Amino acid sequence: MIVKSWGSRGSIPVSGKEYVKYGGDTTCIEIRTESDDIIIVDAGTGIKRLGKKLVSEKRFNYHLIFTHAHWDHLMGLPFFKPLYMYETNIKAYRCPFPGDYVENMISRVMKPPYFPIRYDDLRANITFQKGCPDGFEIGSVTVTPIKLSHPGSGSGYKFTENGKSFIFLTDNELGYIHDGGLSYDDYLEFVAGADLLFHDAEYTPEEYGTQIDWGHSVYTDVISLALSAGVKKLGLFHLNQDRTDSQMDEILADSLRIIKESGKNLECFAVSCDMTFTV
Repeated sequence: MIVKSWGSRGSIPVSGKEYVKYGGDTTCIEIRTESDDIIIVDAGTGIKRLGKKLVSEKRFNYHLIFTHAHWDHLMGLPFFKPLYMYETNIKAYRCPFPGDYVENMISRVMKPPYFPIRYDDLRANITFQKGCPDGFEIGSVTVTPIKLSHPGSGSGYKFTENGKSFIFLTDNELGYIHDGGLSYDDYLEFVAGADLLFHDAEYTPEEYGTQIDWGHSVYTDVISLALSAGVKKLGLFHLNQDRTDSQMDEILADSLRIIKESGKNLECFAVSCDMTFTV
């Protein structure tokens, strides 16, 4: 599978010369599978650029999965160009929760006074598929959900194809168990041996002291998790909205120092807009 980040910023999009290297768009991940399916995870502002790319390629069939309903993971949806085209077919999965949760979430975003175009006025054909809390198949990929430790809860996902795995755990707090969340050991077991892991790493240890229970992790905890679990590649994700490129470079440099001192093998990087990986 091919994994591409169209946005990795947390909380709110940012712009300016201090944010060029890692980008300012909020969460949107695209996965292209061996079965030629296109999976979109979350609809942050990065989905706008993705939509233009898909239209230019004349690709109009997608699978859409959400981690949770906070604004930075939804705010790009009304600006996803394929929504306004009759050719578009979207299978939206009932995640992070079963029932009508995802239908209600999408329709509320596309509703006055929040947006001038109503959900019922969209031209795309949107159907809703069974999803969480059980695993499900999308072509050649198996999708396995796991509860996130985050205010209001949510779901992270393991995408497995041909014995290789990509795991996406944004908005997950390793240092605090929220209602519906799981323990550190549960996440350790879930990510064990992952070929590629993107994990929320918003805070430094100094910042975390005043932001415990906000739903995000310290990057040092994420490094420890990946090292203990034997992860092969780790992407630091959900970059703080105030974190400049130079500050993110410092966090990455410290992460690489920790890994080197551990004596273990772990490829680590900060996830930026437009990064692409083959798993």
